[in-house]
Amino acid sequence: MVTRLPGSVGISGLTVYDWEAADGLCGGTPHMHLVCSEAYVVTGGAGSVQTLTTSGFADTPLHPGDVVWFTPGTIHRLVNDGGLRLVVLMQNSGLPEAGDAVFTFPAPVLADPHAYQAAAALTGDQAAAARRRRDLALEGFLALREGGLQEFHIAAHRLKSELLDAWWIRWRDGPLAAAVETGRQLERLKAGDLSHLGHGEVSRLERPEHPLFGMCGLLHPYPVPASPTRPLRGASGSPHLRHSKELF
Repeated sequence: MVTRLPGSVGISGLTVYDWEAADGLCGGTPHMHLVCSEAYVVTGGAGSVQTLTTSGFADTPLHPGDVVWFTPGTIHRLVNDGGLRLVVLMQNSGLPEAGDAVFTFPAPVLADPHAYQAAAALTGDQAAAARRRRDLALEGFLALREGGLQEFHIAAHRLKSELLDAWWIRWRDGPLAAAVETGRQLERLKAGDLSHLGHGEVSRLERPEHPLFGMCGLLHPYPVPASPTRPLRGASGSPHLRHSKELF
């Protein structure tokens, strides 16, 4: 069995889009996560990440060797100044794939769940659909820079509220279970029980052969392994996670 990545995180390789947008910049689709922090490890090229929070707008440069991360509620947009490539680390592996992201579409689209789903889905020509989605989200992002962030938060919650119970189960059976297993190991060590040290193993995830059209660029998401830890009391096992059409 392949064990989960440390801390039950998710990992992807990302080549940021070089498509020019309406404001003359090249890059990805602005969006926000509700419960997942995200980190970028820059491996090549140059660019920046534009962010919008209640503290205001910021533009953080990205160069090889940089590590930048941000917490839930941070609207972010990757800007590609040339060959920008990243390794992306996602908290709560499985939650992003289950839809923990909201695009910054204009307010009328956010207010209509059917319109939102239609705008978020990648149907037909994947590249053309991803570019249309990016451009629509950028329209809303530029408007949000002028105000309306609290209303966006409310709309984001309304769009995702029906998923919260399912997210809780994924969190319980993934990151929480991993943390609880560490607690069990510490208790065993305190008691002089070294049994878990006899089960050390090495795992390897193969890089996906074909990239997907992601929010911010061509994405190589590494598969999420089944949980190696036993479920918490009363928990049922989780199936392998499937990537949502909205995320990719």
